[in-house]
Amino acid sequence: MSFEDDDFVGSGSYSVVGSFPKEFGYGGEEHEEFRDQVEEAKPKILLMGLRRSGKSSILKVVFHKMSPNETLFLESTNKVVKDDISNSSFVQFAIWDFPGQIDFFGPDFNSDQIFTGCGSLVFVIDAQDDYMEALTKLHQTVTRAYKANPSIKFEVFIHKVDGLTDDHKIETQRDIHQRATNELEDAGLENLQLSFYLTSIYDHSVFEAFSKVVQKLIIQLPTLENLLNILIQHSGIEKAFLFDVVSKIYIATDSAPVDMQSYELCCDMIDVVIDISSIYGMKEDGEQNPYDTESASVIRLNNLTVCYLREVNRYLALVCILREDNFGKHGLIDYNFHCFREAIQDVFDLRQQNRENQARALQNGDRHRPDAIA
Repeated sequence: MSFEDDDFVGSGSYSVVGSFPKEFGYGGEEHEEFRDQVEEAKPKILLMGLRRSGKSSILKVVFHKMSPNETLFLESTNKVVKDDISNSSFVQFAIWDFPGQIDFFGPDFNSDQIFTGCGSLVFVIDAQDDYMEALTKLHQTVTRAYKANPSIKFEVFIHKVDGLTDDHKIETQRDIHQRATNELEDAGLENLQLSFYLTSIYDHSVFEAFSKVVQKLIIQLPTLENLLNILIQHSGIEKAFLFDVVSKIYIATDSAPVDMQSYELCCDMIDVVIDISSIYGMKEDGEQNPYDTESASVIRLNNLTVCYLREVNRYLALVCILREDNFGKHGLIDYNFHCFREAIQDVFDLRQQNRENQARALQNGDRHRPDAIA
């Protein structure tokens, strides 16, 4: 199926779109038989913070495709919400959304059990509110969690920064970083590392931040980054992202620094592919089934830059940015991509074998802490 737009695509350009309908969601029947067996082997991401800090909004926007404006009507969370994220072999984890008003250090909760098996703890701070109380809760939370499970990755989302000026954002991040770090040093926890991100659901910053969170839980990340480096080195590509299509989280990129504008451009391209495919996708037996392993999309920008998307598998897509003169060799690029996809499949096969071994170990009663996406 061809798609051309005078504003983006030049005459005679190669462009195929046929993927990712609006209804495309999480799940995968090919892994269904192992899902129950390895449920306990999935790492947990704990989402914590004070009431009305925006935790549930982040969860809905990033993983459930909710419009940011719709989050204004979300009710305050009053119980622990466990959300299973299982859309690809690399992005499989459970997110636990904790209400801000619950004291999970009280006698009604076993805090050690909560933090066991936790891969990452994301603490959300409302940057538009007085954050002194939030800093106190942050210190209490991370110190208790660190004692229960020292391997947890601690992430701090300085959230709702869309209402702040650029100078105010920098000053707020510097102040929160300094206060939180000083409190940890005073408690003798200099080795406890916190990562800070400025986030908002009204732009791509929250997706970029969650990308960093998820990448720390993927033990195959160095392999994926090396494969992307080899691909761009031999294909004349300037920047490449390996995207989880549904959430628009990139699970890996090459070693070059991430330019936020390039990331946003790639996210917008995925949205275009989804929108076009939902309208013009192929139908089989009356049902829309636009997915095709050979599907691709090319968008030519007016600055002599080309955005190129290829599907890696049902859940992942490779999105590249390169100059138009380098795309003249797109036959070579396609060949290199096929080699890249085969290498990714080898990683998937090894991953699936590890998951089966985990399932057998769990069935045999060999309990362990799944702190990373193995």
